[in-house]
Amino acid sequence: MSNSPDFVTLKSDDFEYGEVEQIAPNIRRIIAKNPSKFSYHGTGTYIIGTGDVAVIDPGPRIDSHRDALAAALAGETVRSILVTHCHADHSPLAAWLRDETGAPTVAFGPHHRPGAEPWDIGTDPEGFGVAPLGSGDSDAQPDDIAEPDVKIEEATDHDFTPDIAVVTGDVAVSGDGWSMTALHTPGHTSNHTCFALDDGTTRTLFTGDHVMGWSTTVVSPPDGDMNDYFESLRVVAGRDDDIAIPTHGVPIPNPQRFVRQLIAHREAREQQIIDAIRGGLTTIPDIVTMLYAAVRVELHKPAARSVLSHIVKLVDDGVLAHDGAGRPRLDSVYAAG
Repeated sequence: MSNSPDFVTLKSDDFEYGEVEQIAPNIRRIIAKNPSKFSYHGTGTYIIGTGDVAVIDPGPRIDSHRDALAAALAGETVRSILVTHCHADHSPLAAWLRDETGAPTVAFGPHHRPGAEPWDIGTDPEGFGVAPLGSGDSDAQPDDIAEPDVKIEEATDHDFTPDIAVVTGDVAVSGDGWSMTALHTPGHTSNHTCFALDDGTTRTLFTGDHVMGWSTTVVSPPDGDMNDYFESLRVVAGRDDDIAIPTHGVPIPNPQRFVRQLIAHREAREQQIIDAIRGGLTTIPDIVTMLYAAVRVELHKPAARSVLSHIVKLVDDGVLAHDGAGRPRLDSVYAAG
């Protein structure tokens, strides 16, 4: 797909798992050894301040990461544990860290509980996304899907509920010469929240998975919402942050420019879907087969979730219509609105 954003990458020889790295004044990072196509090289846990500190996204329940985090925090007082959202690579160690330190967890709120999702997104047809034996599919990967194997969506930490719930504008924590403010950014998940650090010299936005410099963000219904995601991107693009730091990957300079590129990229994908439906394709499997023809067949199921998220937005906007009275589904039939 053309007009891809100017992604920034982290080379594997530029860091060591479990090592504490000072990446900016008041900001240290430890990377967990949980590499995947969702988490890139791994989850970056951030320590803010010195002495009295805050921790952002404690990360997955991995012994080596827990031990590295404990060593990095030795002799310091954890005042607050900030969680951008409760996917299983971000929040599970928060419970351990709270028990160890007594610091409260801070986030927008919990994830939808199993069985309480907003609606049933339906199912893929039998055989869809399954490569024939010996098919020799292309190794190309779509630039708006982060997972290359049969796994379709990220695991969720349903046990997580914050001790302190915050909304946009709330001060999440403050320290000696710095403070952090919450910015609710739904889209990737309904409870996703960024945290803005102001230390008097640099404005840094910790973007979790909302903005990632190495990849576009997975937006998978029913909890992921493309309408919300677009709006949250526009909010971030309109801010005056000096730098954005995602949980996975490296800091993003000039975040306003990069986020505008993300918006343009998503808008281009949206137009491709509209053109496909106006051209006579009426089902998500047919649309995916055409738009992702150069991509391995095993990737078509996660691609279908991405297409569905765009279609839900387009139906809400009145651009597309679908059969049935409920919300759009993977197995709905679509037409121009």
